[in-house]
Amino acid sequence: MICPEPSELQELVRLWHQQARPWLPAGSGSRLSWGAPVRPAPGEQKPLVVGTAQLNRLVEHCVGDFTVTVQAGMPLQSLQHDLAAAGQWLAIDWPWGSGPGGENSGTVGGLVARGLAGGLRQRYLGVRDQLIGIQLLRADGTAAKAGGKVVKNVAGYDLMRLLCGSWGSLALITELTLRTYPLPRHRGGLLVQGSLAALEQLRRRCLASALMPQRLDWWSPALAGNGQTALLLSLASVSSAAITDQLAQHCSAAAALDLDTKQLDCDQVLALEERGRQGQSDWLLQLGVRPAQAVELLAHPALEGVACSLAAGVGLGMAWAAAAELPSYRVQQLREHCAALGGQLSVLQQPPSPTPLLCWQASPASRVIEAVKREFDPLQQLARGRLPGVVQTGRIT
Repeated sequence: MICPEPSELQELVRLWHQQARPWLPAGSGSRLSWGAPVRPAPGEQKPLVVGTAQLNRLVEHCVGDFTVTVQAGMPLQSLQHDLAAAGQWLAIDWPWGSGPGGENSGTVGGLVARGLAGGLRQRYLGVRDQLIGIQLLRADGTAAKAGGKVVKNVAGYDLMRLLCGSWGSLALITELTLRTYPLPRHRGGLLVQGSLAALEQLRRRCLASALMPQRLDWWSPALAGNGQTALLLSLASVSSAAITDQLAQHCSAAAALDLDTKQLDCDQVLALEERGRQGQSDWLLQLGVRPAQAVELLAHPALEGVACSLAAGVGLGMAWAAAAELPSYRVQQLREHCAALGGQLSVLQQPPSPTPLLCWQASPASRVIEAVKREFDPLQQLARGRLPGVVQTGRIT
């Protein structure tokens, strides 16, 4: 991976465009193995990877406006640390395999390029909903931007949503403006275990409560332990009394449903949230179903023994397992079951195999996606073979 100086980056990209040389935009390179494999140029063993480690500055933090502008290569961990000093944070889940205590959080640009959202989406929506402005380099070296630096910006085409979740296939993200939130003053939570039917009743009640949960995640038995499915409920508020009152109501409702409940303080909530994004992973799967269908997904035999955390209000989550615990045919069964429920499954990481599974299957909008790709990258230079929603077969030359 090469990491050019900011002053050199644009000319380098222009030169590669003149040479029609393929390359892969990246952040720190911490998750290059995720997603569909990238095809190298003819005659090369590996794709050329361009990182943004030199684009690592916090450009502007407007504390009163609750916005922050950063270069795309700034580590997420560093940004959250700087925001915390001002009593704010990005309300975005840490990427799977990382957290506030580790160094593997990746960059802000990489987070946006993947576009993955976790349990915090319950209250704060997804990554793309946090974006206010974006700057990028097209494949021909042209600099472009969209959005602005204020929350109520609505001018122009919403280019930001195209780039969020594009996996480096459309452009290199160079700068981002995102909204921030006040750090929660008080937190508390519950870990509730029992039958799926009873937990589903509690899920519906939690989502209808006066204090919107900060997080409400389904945990599979392999993640929760004790051979039972669980709900992890996290509440955040400026008022400790509000949290105490809500927890008491949820505990009472859980008891009426004959569910086992463990009350959690702030540190325990944070520890369990970290547990919900860590583990041994040869397989790493992104799952998505309608929220009301999550119970059917969690009950499927193919998920037995697989750690899974699923945002209960939106039906999105991650599952992971070692190769010995999860044969590929069960992953295919799980994918088919997700599709039958109206959802989907993406294989972000998998063990070596002579017949690997597709990362993602063809989207109904694949023709539109390919048309957008041609407009952004007519020479097909960027992230060859990695176009979300499109199954690319054969070798691109």
